[in-house]
Amino acid sequence: MDRKLRRKGPRRSTSILSHWTLRYFLILCIGFTIIVAGALYWIRTTSIEKSLKTAELLGLEIADRVTIDNNKLHVPPDLDTMVSKREKLFNTDHYFCVMVLDNNNQLIFSQPKMTQEEVFYRLSDDFREPRNNKYAGVTVSINEGDQSLGKVWVMQSKQSLTFGPETMWLVLLILGGLILCGWFTIYLLSNKLSRPIRQVAYAAEQIRGGNYDVSLDINTREREITELVSSFRDMATRLRQLEEWRTLSLAGVSHELKTPVTSIKGLVMAVRDDVVSPQEGKEFLDIALKESERMERMIADLLDYNAMSAGSVAVRKERTDLQLLVGEIIYQWKIAYEDKTPEVELHAPAGPLYTIGDTLRIQQIIVNLLNNGLQATPSGQTAKFDIELRVEEDNLFIDVQDYGTGISEADQSKIFERFYRGEIKKRRNRGLGLGLTYSRLLANAQNGELSLASSTPDGSKFTLRLPRWKMPKHVTKEQTYPSPVKA
Repeated sequence: MDRKLRRKGPRRSTSILSHWTLRYFLILCIGFTIIVAGALYWIRTTSIEKSLKTAELLGLEIADRVTIDNNKLHVPPDLDTMVSKREKLFNTDHYFCVMVLDNNNQLIFSQPKMTQEEVFYRLSDDFREPRNNKYAGVTVSINEGDQSLGKVWVMQSKQSLTFGPETMWLVLLILGGLILCGWFTIYLLSNKLSRPIRQVAYAAEQIRGGNYDVSLDINTREREITELVSSFRDMATRLRQLEEWRTLSLAGVSHELKTPVTSIKGLVMAVRDDVVSPQEGKEFLDIALKESERMERMIADLLDYNAMSAGSVAVRKERTDLQLLVGEIIYQWKIAYEDKTPEVELHAPAGPLYTIGDTLRIQQIIVNLLNNGLQATPSGQTAKFDIELRVEEDNLFIDVQDYGTGISEADQSKIFERFYRGEIKKRRNRGLGLGLTYSRLLANAQNGELSLASSTPDGSKFTLRLPRWKMPKHVTKEQTYPSPVKA
């Protein structure tokens, strides 16, 4: 059991520098060794073949100089001089020798001088090959007509036919130089690549510890490393902003929830302690009720947003007549705010406009836009809205135009961020700043999009895009039927 646990434990990590340089060094050693061994073998074999052919030419020249008299071999007196001159053309060692033997394998001539016993020592028992396999030799027959009267032996060591120790040391020196050059190259590359990675890893460790003020002073020409460092810088900046927003949002949420609780507590205590008259007590209780309803809405917004972010909110995909749905939403919303007498005008093309979406979620988005427009309307002014339905290719658009105070240019790029509320909105009403964020999530979940089309001091226009339902080709108009509107 302990062995299994040890095997499953984390492997010991190594740096990129040591990991790649060590493995590349081993690969270089193995690869160059195989290449050099194959090259040396081929050079040795080729060199031996060429040297033996040259030795065979020397043997033919000696055989031509040997004369025959009464079936006996006679060596010319200048043969020693000729063989000595030819030796200078060969890479010979002390084992190089030339022997002329008759048919009885008796020594007629040798260079250097040797005895018959030394001939037996150099050649095999049948006189057909060298006795030691470290040496190579060729034989040339001395003929008179069709009769062989003797043979010429030219022998050399195989080492002298190829290369000596000096050559081997030179080859090993070149091999070692190539391996060191390759290793040094990969070392420099690995060191150059590992340095920015180490800095990024150190910066990530700082971020994990809660320090988001990291600096990466890395200048490199590699595009991938530059993109990595740039993306990491942007990520660190974004994380720092998110952390700041999280702190501010938590403080804002705590403040917004604490305010109605404190207000409700003070009002209820005043009624309980009979600090106010019965008529004022009733008014205090009404105020406490409104504060509790406001707190309930804030908690509901927070729960809805968390559920949507976690993906636990079900969004249905069904065919819906958008014109009927929007008309019903406007009707119900105007009843809820009848005391404020808002004016809403709906502009839509003739005929049904079918979309694929969730009627309840579409209602939530439009009601939230209407509520925001109502809150943006200055006090004492009647809230007015223009809602227009448009069709463009495969999409349906709902434009919600209000005539409130609008959104400042500095706030327009941030209104869909969670917990964000502009300064004007903070002063006018309380809330968590999740309405537009939640509405955009609902739109995205229906393959749509919610965006701010325009905003001026005279009002704002939001656009909700939804996918358009298309009639299947195999279904006729008589087979279609309008889906019910769920309000």
